Amino acid sequence: MWNRLKKALSKTSQTLAEKLPAILLHKRLDAETLANLEDILIAADLGPRCAEAILSTLKKERFGRDVSLNRVHEALVATIISILEPYVRPLEGLAYLPQDKPTAVLLVGVNGNGKTTTVAKLAHFLKNNNKSVRLAACDTFRAAAVEQLCHWGHQLGVPVHTAPQGSDAAALAYSAFEATNPGEILLIDTAGRLHTRDDLMAELEKICRVLKKISPEAPHEILLVLDATTGQEALTQASVFQNRVGVSGLVITKLDGTAKGGVVISLVQHYKTPILAIGTGETIDDLSAFDAHAFAGGLVIR
Repeated sequence: MWNRLKKALSKTSQTLAEKLPAILLHKRLDAETLANLEDILIAADLGPRCAEAILSTLKKERFGRDVSLNRVHEALVATIISILEPYVRPLEGLAYLPQDKPTAVLLVGVNGNGKTTTVAKLAHFLKNNNKSVRLAACDTFRAAAVEQLCHWGHQLGVPVHTAPQGSDAAALAYSAFEATNPGEILLIDTAGRLHTRDDLMAELEKICRVLKKISPEAPHEILLVLDATTGQEALTQASVFQNRVGVSGLVITKLDGTAKGGVVISLVQHYKTPILAIGTGETIDDLSAFDAHAFAGGLVIR
């Protein structure tokens, strides 16, 4: 897991590794050095609040005195851990959802963020944790999405509920959940909802309403899949989905394709939503439980 995470965060850590030494050439922590450091942290999408916390720590300790690159690294790692750790939620917890009743887990997010692949990765993870899983291909607008999920279902040996293209996604979610046995987990893939389209977001709300007709607690989890390469746009997406359907956890994908891995920190600071997992590649095993210590170290140190 550590090697995958280091590789996934390499673009962000490379950016920091290249820029930090240059501003610490004179080693004295003055106002100019702090301003330059703030610019670097914000450029890596750690966000102004995280940058401010880091700068405050360093300023209290070392302002006007010499400071080493190692000390800056230590302050970065410690501050990032302190921000993230309260909002880490073990991915393994999904395997301990109610054993005496069926469970529905809804995956939401903008098209292209990696929802369908994440559904497959979660199914693989849950199967490896001895859970019975079934899938619902509720992106009924895109035949390719249904085909992709059916392919994964066949590979994993799990049933996939489908409906003809253009069918009512909420009706499919209802029938799939109705067929889910006690102790089973239904993972529901949804269409890519453009968060700026009110009518499309309303369809997600409808799925949530019909699931509650079977179980008032459903959906038991609503996981928002966000693409790290979108940077600060991910914050806008998170805000809309949180307000419209509520979000119980985040899955961050495509960390291996961006130099802005710090957006994970901004998301936690803004929305206080737990992070369950991060995607570190395209294969079925490339989904890692989120670890604040490993993430902070991988983000900062090459």
